[in-house]
Amino acid sequence: MPERPEVPLAWVDRLRSVMEVFPECYEETAWVGVRWRVGQATVCHLFGGEDQLYRITFRAEPDEVLAFEHLGAPYFKGEWGGNVVGMFVEEATDWDELAELLTDSFCLQAPQRLAALVARPSA
Repeated sequence: MPERPEVPLAWVDRLRSVMEVFPECYEETAWVGVRWRVGQATVCHLFGGEDQLYRITFRAEPDEVLAFEHLGAPYFKGEWGGNVVGMFVEEATDWDELAELLTDSFCLQAPQRLAALVARPSA
């Protein structure tokens, strides 16, 4: 079985700068890669695949899941959970767009009292 590549530290650092502004959101090492959680809910998970490609998964509103699925690469629908979507991450990734998607993901996963403290880009 092919090895999964380690996520570039520069990408983890970029995500840290996005995720650290969310109240009570914390980083932890996942079974592969790194993830950010609020309570026991995963907000996003960044990891390298056996195909040597990098992915980040996050949560989206139900109508957006369908849109992401139909957009195709770099987006995809997760194979688990009805609101899990993701995108392939590479050097050309639009990190501003990804920050907006992760803000929405945090607000979906966090308790209302915490989500209310965050301005959503789609609001």
